[in-house]
Amino acid sequence: MERDRLRVVMRGAVQGVGFRPFVYRLATELQLEGWILNSAQGVFIEIEGPRDSLDRFLVRVEKEKPPRAVLQSCESSFLDPIGYSGFEIRESEESGEKTVLILPDIATCSDCVREIFNPNDRRFGYPFTNCTNCGPRFSIIEALPYDRANTSMKKFTMCIDCEREYHDPRDRRFHAQPNACPRCGPQLQLWDAKGEILASEEEALSQAVEAVRAGKILALKGLGGFQLILDARNEASVVQLRERKLREEKPFAVMVPSLAAARELCRISALEERLLLSPEA
Repeated sequence: MERDRLRVVMRGAVQGVGFRPFVYRLATELQLEGWILNSAQGVFIEIEGPRDSLDRFLVRVEKEKPPRAVLQSCESSFLDPIGYSGFEIRESEESGEKTVLILPDIATCSDCVREIFNPNDRRFGYPFTNCTNCGPRFSIIEALPYDRANTSMKKFTMCIDCEREYHDPRDRRFHAQPNACPRCGPQLQLWDAKGEILASEEEALSQAVEAVRAGKILALKGLGGFQLILDARNEASVVQLRERKLREEKPFAVMVPSLAAARELCRISALEERLLLSPEA
């Protein structure tokens, strides 16, 4: 059967959304050979196979792309085949103008939440759990293209289990750049004002909760900076924070565990509900 080579350049939000793993699986399913790589402009793809299979590939990429992916443009051209064997995700190219879109951080997905609360899972209680469908993006990127080496996660070497997930096309952490677990990833610690470590992991969380309940003000170092946390029902703590921040009247942000809890405190429109429940974190 006559074969063709298809070259595709896709621009938009195509990094940090599981796009390369998606294309890998689709090309493998259609028995196409070639490669995909991230670039500073988007993703580059070259695949070979029967013309009808290549046409189906283009249609399905647009129709079945990952939910967080946004295609701004797709340029394709047919070339003479050169004999690719198998399909691979190649090393990224960093040359050229940086025009690829960067996604915001994505709220923890339901699959990761289940793992965090499953006592039998190796990520039980691990607050930095993520996969290709969720987790930090914008806050950890230091350069483009979006690869682990270009993020703050470059300081953490994946353990054997995380490496296995990262290289397994069947795993939802296939090429998940911030992939981590309690053994190899960032750790939770509680520090005092002098920077001395008071507790780690579960004990750090427990002591932090007790500190807030006791009226203390907690500085939480998150992905994109610090948040000051206190019990909003503790008037003395609120007054103290207003004095420190010089915010006599301006409202503070309030955190609640659910939409139902938020409705007990305020009126929420349909648009506001969509924003509160959106995956952008």
